[in-house]
Amino acid sequence: MKILLIEDEVALSQVIMQSLEAEKYLVEQAFDYNSALEKISIYSYDCILLDIMLPGGSGLQLLEKIKEIGKEESIIILSAKDSVDDKVKGLELGADDYLAKPFHLAELHARIKSIIRRKNQHGDDIITYKNIAVNTTDRSIQINNKPVVLNRKEFDLLYYFIIRPTKLIQKNSLAESIWGDHIDQADSLDFIYSQIKNLRKKLKDNHADIDIQAVYGIGYKLI
Repeated sequence: MKILLIEDEVALSQVIMQSLEAEKYLVEQAFDYNSALEKISIYSYDCILLDIMLPGGSGLQLLEKIKEIGKEESIIILSAKDSVDDKVKGLELGADDYLAKPFHLAELHARIKSIIRRKNQHGDDIITYKNIAVNTTDRSIQINNKPVVLNRKEFDLLYYFIIRPTKLIQKNSLAESIWGDHIDQADSLDFIYSQIKNLRKKLKDNHADIDIQAVYGIGYKLI
């Protein structure tokens, strides 16, 4: 799951990023209005953590821009300005939640998990599809009620596909979501094939009722 952290305090941003990465999230950073807007315009995220006070513009202005360009990311406002007006305006502009600084990292983790559950999993910790159950809390899966061990990227790939069953996923979108925004600097995306090949083998060996089908020249889809 991919998160964009927009926070101009570098030290705080690093602490938050390290905490989120320990929870197996893929985290990208932006430190000002313009760089944040550029990232949001080009890439997609599961969740955006948005500070209100930013160099070059406010987080509320950025929130307006996000909705204006039709992005649908879940958004949590992070701000030291704990005023009712800011909170109400942020929620009216489309934010999903509001967390006032200082906050405990455990609370931030809980808010992120809650938002992602609501958006992608209908509020459930476990997603079931055919004979597969994916537990997003402990990042485990079962096939036919038996546990199957996946590495981090294999789990992220399966989760990405299983919340988008039968949808054609372009290779670039898949790479950005699992490996991050810097993927556009890679010489090729051939490594995705090997990761999917390994995942498909584990699914087949454990008699999963699904498969990841390659669509030549475009990408993949879960069938």
